[in-house]
Amino acid sequence: MKGYEERQKLIGRIADSFHKGVYHGGERKITVPRKESQATSEKVVSLEEAIRRCGLRDGMTISFHHHFRSGDKVLNLVMDKIAEMGFKDIRIAASSLNDVHTPLINHIRNGVVTHISTSGMRGELAKAVSHGLMDNPVVFRSHGARGSAVANGDLHIDVAFLGASSCDPMGNACGYSRSPNAKSICGSLGYALPDARYADKTVILTDDLVDYPNTPTSISEHDVDYVVVVDSVGDSSKIASGAIRDTKNPRDILLAKTACKVIVNSGYFRNGFSIQTGSGGASLAVVKYLRQSMIEQNVKASFALGGITSHMVKLHKEGLIDHLIDVQSFDRVAAESLRDDPKHKEVSANEYASPDEPGAATKFLDIVILSALEVDTNFNVNVLVGSDGIIRGAIGGHPDTAADSALSIVVCPLLRGRIPCIVDEVTTLITPGPTVDVVVTEYGVAVNPRRPDLAERLAAAGLRIVTLESLLERALHVIGTPAPLPFGDKVVGVVMNRNGEVMDVIRNIL
Repeated sequence: MKGYEERQKLIGRIADSFHKGVYHGGERKITVPRKESQATSEKVVSLEEAIRRCGLRDGMTISFHHHFRSGDKVLNLVMDKIAEMGFKDIRIAASSLNDVHTPLINHIRNGVVTHISTSGMRGELAKAVSHGLMDNPVVFRSHGARGSAVANGDLHIDVAFLGASSCDPMGNACGYSRSPNAKSICGSLGYALPDARYADKTVILTDDLVDYPNTPTSISEHDVDYVVVVDSVGDSSKIASGAIRDTKNPRDILLAKTACKVIVNSGYFRNGFSIQTGSGGASLAVVKYLRQSMIEQNVKASFALGGITSHMVKLHKEGLIDHLIDVQSFDRVAAESLRDDPKHKEVSANEYASPDEPGAATKFLDIVILSALEVDTNFNVNVLVGSDGIIRGAIGGHPDTAADSALSIVVCPLLRGRIPCIVDEVTTLITPGPTVDVVVTEYGVAVNPRRPDLAERLAAAGLRIVTLESLLERALHVIGTPAPLPFGDKVVGVVMNRNGEVMDVIRNIL
């Protein structure tokens, strides 16, 4: 009896410490999946009826995913209906926002939308927010941090509105369709999966209602409350646009070749290595040159991770990459590969990069190739705010992969036009310098002083090793010292780190 009582006291002390944040760095609110499946006849309803049945009220938080990127039609459709129904003070928790979401500007001005949480923002909406459109600052999180916040309750979602390429009447949904009537395909629904699981209510919008059962399934009927059939959830042709681009720019090609040489001589290029590339032109081009090195040296990768592109699918089909782990399909080829290939695996944002997931895929990542808007002399990186002070990008998985990978390589030019990419201090801190190993420019390779082993290997391979200070000096010699940006005193954005703490703020640009 005494041993039992002592054990219970110990369990109580550990539980108390757990809830006070001793093991998590902050008080943690655990969200438990709670859904009970509705009858089939009750699930398929109109959008207005779904909104009413979900009990939406002023002040609630609703979420969306961005797997259709610039082709997304769900967010605008839902927000127009919510505005028409007279709701106010709605909080949007989108995995990311693109130029297609410009109509949100009017909803903000009319008081329909008062808060936004997202990973990124582009276009006219981002410009308006940068100039102080909103009374409340936009909260920016990385993909891994957002997944964690949704799971632990820091970002509580009342109703999730999620577009799916196909869905059956019970709510089994996915980002592709085997139906001859398929209208859209986006592939992985990785960023929608935490929302479906943890939101109080989940509504699937689809333009392809198929017979039960819709298999394989990305989102289970267990997590879906209502299904809404619409004319179109998205334009698949606009997924591979904007930030996702191939390049013919000679400078980008030079950067890609240099980055490839860094990888091959890094010590991490060996059989069974794993890799992720970013969405910028230079980082995508790295894959093409890496392919040739893999063939020549008979080196094969165990997996490629992240936003999967047709380039990665090609290497997989050639036997150069064993598995593809897909949180977001960056083009139709990748989406079709996910549909057809059992070695092409879909993962949620949490399985991809959550700092709370011991088995998150990023923690098994050897090499990541990333782009940047700015890098400062302390290796800090900015991928969110332009050097003009305007929000124009997304955090994405940048800090997640840089922190967890064995080798993080940032590829960026010295200058874009007359704007320096190597600066004394980044406009906005997104990825902390201690997590960045190498910066590749057209004028040389800078290696973080924390990695002398890497600098030695790369120098021995004939790569030109330089300091970021020398690159900054070179940039300033060309363009002169830029004038300070005219920032105001209003905070328009708050950048959270992976642990849910404020890392930086974005002020309005005048």
